[in-house]
Amino acid sequence: MSSPPVPPGLVGPRPVVPTVELPEPLSYRLKKRLLGPPLVSERLSEQRLGNPTALGVLAPDCISSTAYGSEEMLTVLVPVVGAAAFSLLLPITFAVIGVLFFVTLSYCQVVMVYTRAGGAYVVARENLGVNVAQIAAVALIIDYIVTVAVQTAAGTDAVTSAFPRLSPYNVPIAIGVVLLLLYGNLRGIREAGRTFALPTYLFVASVGIVVVIGVVRTLLGEVHAHAINLPGAYPTAHAHPANNLLYGASLFVVMKAFANGGSSLTGLEAISNGVATFKPPEGRNARRVLVIMSTILGSLVLGVSFLAWKTHAVPFTNGSPTVLSQEVRYVLGGSLPAKIGYYFVQAATMLILYTGANTSFNGFPNLANFVAKDAFLPRQLTRRGHRLVFSNGIIILAIVSTALLLVTRARVNSLVAVYAIGVFTGFTMAGAGMVRYHLRHKTQGWQRRLAVNGFAAALSGIVVLIFAVTKFTEGAWVVVVLFPILVAVLIRLHHTYEEEEEELEVNVQHAAEAPVLRRHSVLVFIERLDLASARALQYARSLSTDEPRAVHFVLDTVVARELEEQWTRLGLANVSLELRECPDRRLARAAMELVAELASDGQTEVSVLLPRRVFGGPFSRLLHDRTSERISGYVSQIPNASATIIPFFVGRRRRRALAAWPDELSRAADSERRDLGAVEQETAGPNSRQRQASAVALALAAAADEADIFPNGPPPGTTRIRDLRWRQRARVAGRIRSVRVQPRAGISSLECTLVDGTGQLLLVFQGRRLVPGIEPGARLIVEGIVGERNKRPAMINPVYTIISGASGDDGGSRS
Repeated sequence: MSSPPVPPGLVGPRPVVPTVELPEPLSYRLKKRLLGPPLVSERLSEQRLGNPTALGVLAPDCISSTAYGSEEMLTVLVPVVGAAAFSLLLPITFAVIGVLFFVTLSYCQVVMVYTRAGGAYVVARENLGVNVAQIAAVALIIDYIVTVAVQTAAGTDAVTSAFPRLSPYNVPIAIGVVLLLLYGNLRGIREAGRTFALPTYLFVASVGIVVVIGVVRTLLGEVHAHAINLPGAYPTAHAHPANNLLYGASLFVVMKAFANGGSSLTGLEAISNGVATFKPPEGRNARRVLVIMSTILGSLVLGVSFLAWKTHAVPFTNGSPTVLSQEVRYVLGGSLPAKIGYYFVQAATMLILYTGANTSFNGFPNLANFVAKDAFLPRQLTRRGHRLVFSNGIIILAIVSTALLLVTRARVNSLVAVYAIGVFTGFTMAGAGMVRYHLRHKTQGWQRRLAVNGFAAALSGIVVLIFAVTKFTEGAWVVVVLFPILVAVLIRLHHTYEEEEEELEVNVQHAAEAPVLRRHSVLVFIERLDLASARALQYARSLSTDEPRAVHFVLDTVVARELEEQWTRLGLANVSLELRECPDRRLARAAMELVAELASDGQTEVSVLLPRRVFGGPFSRLLHDRTSERISGYVSQIPNASATIIPFFVGRRRRRALAAWPDELSRAADSERRDLGAVEQETAGPNSRQRQASAVALALAAAADEADIFPNGPPPGTTRIRDLRWRQRARVAGRIRSVRVQPRAGISSLECTLVDGTGQLLLVFQGRRLVPGIEPGARLIVEGIVGERNKRPAMINPVYTIISGASGDDGGSRS
């Protein structure tokens, strides 16, 4: 008895799989050269941080504000009260530290309750509603944008303080740093790791040593006040009598200085935004790191203010040298070791400030992703790019922060005016959200927590008001005006998305299961007879339809006559040509009238095919219109009508690459047939084209590199798909490329395609619409009898083991 025929691809001659390189656009080749090869989604794994690393990674934005917090208070006080400003500096610093204390207590509650990323936005959304949460969203967006500008500007001031000759170039330097951060983050650098934690510890150690040395030398009487009337420094006023409590400064000036000092608290929310990156227990570890970070910040700010009080380090109008830079010189002296120490402190200051700017490049895209998933920002912000980062958010952040640097000339004092309003608004929303949480849940000790969060929210709200009033004329008006506008825009955008979603979901099942209309008419709109039109005609004939019709709208009788003669001369009998008048030259209107006429009986589906010639290069695109897109938009508005654009690529390089495929495939097929001793030598006709098309499909299907699927080689005991034999049991490892639910005989089955770099294997799970863990991108090992379905190797209901899910998480055995 003869054995049954063997499906192709299982034994005997295998399908020809030649090496074919698909042409890539120039833009992608440049992106790949600049950013590196794309990363697959399974590389997206979450790295958990220990407390020391988390402190170094998440704290730079907060702790680095030590470099400019005290200086910003002096920029307000020195021009008003002169040397007496240094006597007011310490009391105002203590007031700022008091705010820091209560805000820290409030955020300790936040990180214990909300162990996911999102911070103030998530707290407000969960407790105050999604619309109110947009206040927090706008506040955090402003905070992240201005943080990049402030941190890079302050870091550049640290550079120019050490190298004064670079002072005229502070704007180009700051913008260059932003562009460098943009490039690095588009390549996919991460906050996590010792590299990004190092600047934090270097800064804390170096500035802490300077403060300790300064205190010791002060006790020894070796530190004294210096002159403040220096060229380039802020002009100083005459000191007022000491018996005046405020030394002649008005309450408004003191409040303004306090508001500037509030910039020291920026970045405090970073722990709550990154609590999900901590090792378990996340909340407890995040609270410990938050307390340590706040303690370090308070100690350093107080130490810098103390040294400024003793040395009279005065701020300069151009921001360089900084107050911290002067303090280091005054405390360490002028010896060679002191100079080395000075440059070390400046280098550490520069690094932590630039690293603090980088935290926004990680925080802003993730925040934008959260808000966009809630449909309050464009959904393009939810898409990961070439290197698994939210590229759109990163680019927007870089553009806006660069514009801020240009407008403010990279001056920290000008940026602070719009800085802390967003920060303290976020503090207020987080505290208010926690108040609502405690009132709803009333857990043990909730009254005490309610009091802490409520007081912190009220205190932060007062600071926002102080900022808005005292800094209104210095730039805060921009935030005051933009804030409600941006909130309204986000809410309006959300309503638009909701309306669209509601419209798209009405009668979905009815529309999907609606009966097929009895007639199907296909129209091909032709301007002239060329390869683009020929491709559209070929596609029209492949559709299951009545006789397709080619339609030409007559705008020029000479052109129409030439087309008709050419049609007759070439003997194109398979498709009829219809010339239709268009006296007013309104192509879109004429197309709509024709389609509406055909579809008017309600029993005819009308498909319109529009050839479109795609030209390479921006200059070539300027030479041609886009009429097909316009006609498509109009025609698709008619019920029972659909418009399809058939692109045809025109360009020397693309044409050469595409024309080479059939030759390469034919040569590969001939070589393979000779090696296998095949006797079929047919090289032309429809069968040859079918083989070539099949080979192209196989080449594309096998594009997945086996090394990418299993970097350490395939698991032991598995068989490559190309070596499978029919009706034999096999064990195969690979990655799932696609999954679909296929109804057969009224019973739904889950079908998925497994690839391993050598071929494809169809997996069929009968009677199941969903199999946990079986999703595109998952890697697994399957075992079963090799069969055939639709001329493809297949396994029915195989036993499987998930090696890793689509996101790279480990799986387990299932069957």
